[in-house]
Amino acid sequence: MTNYSHTPTSTPASVQATEPPASGVVGHATPLNSTDLAIAIAQAADERKGGNIVILKVADVSYLTDYFVLVTGFSNVQVRAIARHIEDTLEQTYNRLPLRTEGQEDANWVLIDYGDVIVHIFLPREREFYNLEAFWGHAEQVPFTAESVSHRAT
Repeated sequence: MTNYSHTPTSTPASVQATEPPASGVVGHATPLNSTDLAIAIAQAADERKGGNIVILKVADVSYLTDYFVLVTGFSNVQVRAIARHIEDTLEQTYNRLPLRTEGQEDANWVLIDYGDVIVHIFLPREREFYNLEAFWGHAEQVPFTAESVSHRAT
């Protein structure tokens, strides 16, 4: 007899849930709002010694996203490491994956798009050249205090 109910009687092995990574908890008890997400991203960037971390609330001046998080990395390797750490932290802690990541190969400017938050990780020369803080100067800057001592904004 065929079972037509919406509840499967058994789950094929190929569809079964996998165990969470041994490194820690996957998922978060409550969904993050865009402000909390931006702050979590800034904190993850700070953990990898990202410099001059700025959070801009662009929701009131643009339909693109709610927040930009701007970060300086001081080498291509550091830019990649910051990007990877942000992605890993958000996936492991909050079960959030980026919609798109661009620029990993060259690592002069990496963009990570989470939909409601877009992260820009620049080398100093690219950050100065594109000067997103000035371009989005009418956006509200959200206070964020870096914990790392070596690369605080001046």
